[in-house]
Amino acid sequence: MTRPDEEAITQAVIARFGQTPDPRLKTIVTELTRSLHGFVQAVEPTFDEWLAAIRFLTEVGQMSTGSRQEFILLSDTLGVSMLVDAINHRQAEGVTESTVLGPFFVETAPSLPDGVDIASGEAGEPLYVEVTIADLDGRPVADAEIDVWQSDAEGFYDVQREGLETHSLRARLTSGPDGRARFWSILPTPYPIPDDGPVGRMLQATRRHPWRPAHLHFKISTPDREPLITHLFVRDSAYLDSDAVFGVKDTLICDFPSHPAGVAPDGRMLDRPWRSLEHAFRLPLRK
Repeated sequence: MTRPDEEAITQAVIARFGQTPDPRLKTIVTELTRSLHGFVQAVEPTFDEWLAAIRFLTEVGQMSTGSRQEFILLSDTLGVSMLVDAINHRQAEGVTESTVLGPFFVETAPSLPDGVDIASGEAGEPLYVEVTIADLDGRPVADAEIDVWQSDAEGFYDVQREGLETHSLRARLTSGPDGRARFWSILPTPYPIPDDGPVGRMLQATRRHPWRPAHLHFKISTPDREPLITHLFVRDSAYLDSDAVFGVKDTLICDFPSHPAGVAPDGRMLDRPWRSLEHAFRLPLRK
């Protein structure tokens, strides 16, 4: 049980924040103090354990770079990213569900024309993707900015590849008057999140695997609609029921049907089997 002097410490810290002029900031620091102190009182860490926690968080910060955000990885693997996402996307029925951004989105993705092959020669099973951006009534949304990105066949994103001078498996497209955008890529495969740092050690210590099911990332933006950050998952992928970052939602699991060698919908001739994906995204008006 909490001793009176321990409770007094918590109340003293909360009182010290009492003059915070910004009401929202005051709420945040007060609840942070109450929750953090409650955690310490429940766990009763030793000095060595608390120092280990500080060292862990220090290493998470030191591991973060321009191309790798270990704190996002920590947030993802603790389910906090998905909780924040759920709180901020209590959407109306019919809106495409969102999920985590992940640590490998970049603002500098190249703007490419409709029908482009974003694989840039990467090995993998060819994938033809056609998506439609629409409102809740099914009306097409033109000129939507569509960021798409994915890992390669070995489970790496372009920003993880040292010495890679150009982006690969990543692009920024624009929907046409019919709300559609098309591109070629490769079929995504399951991959492990980076587990060579402190977050990986946490997973190993708790007997958790680092794997994510196969998916494509999408970020869709328009001037007058709520932005959408989501994934589309391959239905027959491994790890759908144990995603390391808790990002899978049933409505985002999609069919990627297989087709024999031959002519693709855009007239491209393929000499080997290929996959396809068709999906309609529904965006609400901005609140």
